[in-house]
Amino acid sequence: MPTPHTPRQNHLLCALPDEDYLRLLPDMELVPMPLGWAICESGCQMGYVYFPTTSIVSLLSVMENGLSAEVAITGNDGLVGVALFLAGQSTPNRAVVQSAGFGYRLKASVFKREYNRGGLLQHLALRHTQALITQMTQTALCNRHHSVIQQLCRWLLLSLDRLPSNEMQTPQELIANMLGVRREGAKEAEGKLQADGLIDCRSGHILVPDRTRLEGEACECYTVITREMERLLPRQKMPPEIAAISA
Repeated sequence: MPTPHTPRQNHLLCALPDEDYLRLLPDMELVPMPLGWAICESGCQMGYVYFPTTSIVSLLSVMENGLSAEVAITGNDGLVGVALFLAGQSTPNRAVVQSAGFGYRLKASVFKREYNRGGLLQHLALRHTQALITQMTQTALCNRHHSVIQQLCRWLLLSLDRLPSNEMQTPQELIANMLGVRREGAKEAEGKLQADGLIDCRSGHILVPDRTRLEGEACECYTVITREMERLLPRQKMPPEIAAISA
């Protein structure tokens, strides 16, 4: 049987009062989000806001020569389309699916109509934006001062926080692109973590057998980002039926 889906698998949507949620529900469209799909390019006009449920989206800063690096990620904790309610229709970042899954999209006009009501959706969207800003600034600091191994640990942990299991499908080439390092550097960091038994990499799959040990190898940046996220957007306790779908 096909896996059931519901917008309530996204924590922002789960936090909405029933009245607000039901007002949006008829306009919510379930969409597959395949690995590597570019939801939007830098400078593009966004027609939708996306609420990932079982997928993860990377926000990338892109240079004129095409090189890029990840500045933040979002998954079932937030949304893709912050620019729609902050600075107009376009976004300065490229948004690419780094972990395949599903999500729901909402037309920009519908989202802005609800946002302009000034209710809880607006409040949550702004808090999510503040959490993204923290993630971006801490990522910049991490990339400047910490080793590739520490950066990889941070990246893996933040990704796993947004997935229902301790396993993810991520090609090595994608990891190097996300971290903004050479593929050889990413391969060496992966090899070191695997040799130490912290991860198990096979054919683009990464399994983390013991999160506690991986957290021990990560730098302080992971803790700073997660604490701020928990302060701004404490995770909602999902109803049992929705939690069962997400598991």
